[in-house]
Amino acid sequence: MLPPILQSLRIPVVASPMFIVSGPDLVIAQCKAGIVGSFPALNAREKEGEPSMLDAWLTRITEELDRYNQANPDSPAAPYAVNQIVHRSNARLERDIEICHRHKVPIWITSLGARVEVNEAAHDCGGIALHDVINNVFAKKAIEKGADGLIAVAAGAGGHAGPQSPFALIQEIREWFDGPLLLSGSIATGRAVLAAQVMGADLAYIGSPFIATEEANAQADYKQMIVDSGAMDIVTSSLFTGVSGNYLAPSIRKAGLDPDNLAAADASSMNFSDGSSKPKAWSTIWGAGQGIGAIRAVESAATRIDRLATEYHAAKEAVSRL
Repeated sequence: MLPPILQSLRIPVVASPMFIVSGPDLVIAQCKAGIVGSFPALNAREKEGEPSMLDAWLTRITEELDRYNQANPDSPAAPYAVNQIVHRSNARLERDIEICHRHKVPIWITSLGARVEVNEAAHDCGGIALHDVINNVFAKKAIEKGADGLIAVAAGAGGHAGPQSPFALIQEIREWFDGPLLLSGSIATGRAVLAAQVMGADLAYIGSPFIATEEANAQADYKQMIVDSGAMDIVTSSLFTGVSGNYLAPSIRKAGLDPDNLAAADASSMNFSDGSSKPKAWSTIWGAGQGIGAIRAVESAATRIDRLATEYHAAKEAVSRL
């Protein structure tokens, strides 16, 4: 059973929070178009002594969505989510939790560690907490520590993807968990959204297709590389962050490296003190998932979501005739 906050979406989609790419412009556009928009708290980068950018972002998102809802009472915007990187190197975590609590963030997404106090903060301000996992063991730990729902990050997802097939991961989690379950991994069409539900997930978790949108905070070359690339252009490597992730091979070549011969790195190299686990030398190595072959153009987030909705409903009709 989905919590009420996730029951009134236009289509069952949560936009995943992407490093650098996801910001207020993209989140607001996604929410207005009827899906959950999200961003990592660490994307709101700040310098010491300056006012909190995270506070400013949350104020802007809340006020713009409130105005939109007042003007469109029959089709209000979807809720938004903030991602907290729950890793020991994230020195901002405690302060960012306080800011999100004060703003009553409705959906909290946690990554790289399950923490009881984060889930408690979400619940205390009326929110729900979703935790991303790559296997059944981590899934059980997350629920034991108070998460309300799970995001199954399967093979083919962008960024720090898991190695397991979505079929295997969803079926193992569903053997014991009947709460909110999202699926991430190569979902780029409305038909794939429906497939995620048929498999046992409640919602699809979509990231890479939104890199190639007008509102995304990504370089023009990055957006075009998404359009020009397909599944064969995705390389899995631990070199850039210390944890296995999926990246665009053309961006690796542009950096002077051979994507077919990359060294491995240890997880101890992860460091989120500056908002990213990447050393600056890898700042132009761009992540993406294997589903990008479905992306044909850079367009607005609303246009992309309209297409997802059309494809989703067409797929439901087609499946009903099988």
